[in-house]
Amino acid sequence: MIENGPGTEIAMNRRDFLASTATIPCAFLQTAQHVTHVDTVRDGAPLKSSVVKGQDLPAVGDSPGARAKVHFNGPTSQLAAVASGVVTLEPGSRPHPPHRHPEEELVIVTEGTGEIEIDGVPTQVKAGDMMYAEANVLHGITNTGSTMMTFYFTKMLGKNAG
Repeated sequence: MIENGPGTEIAMNRRDFLASTATIPCAFLQTAQHVTHVDTVRDGAPLKSSVVKGQDLPAVGDSPGARAKVHFNGPTSQLAAVASGVVTLEPGSRPHPPHRHPEEELVIVTEGTGEIEIDGVPTQVKAGDMMYAEANVLHGITNTGSTMMTFYFTKMLGKNAG
């Protein structure tokens, strides 16, 4: 929630917040505000058991060198929301600056090398490595290698989570 004068607040998601910072002078920003991020969908019918073919999925996001494809996104019979997909990063790119969100998140690196930061602690990663970030823990990923980096993500929000 963002305060909008005494006693009033407005709701704002991460994408809206990042877009609203576009007017901040460049001296305060280290990087452009391009973001490749997948917000979990909490509304609609629960996801059903199925197979999604990845090759025909559209890429989402506008962060240079970062493209995400979303396989599943929505509520389930047991979760308020789950979002899962794959992200490719060109050398030197990242999908967004380190961030935090109410969902727990798993990341599996399947190609390339990079750095995952959790709560300010960077760790070098390569294919076969996996990250778990608890809800609201600061985390981020960057391709620090010289080849493409690919990782799969799954974000989960329990029905009783805030």
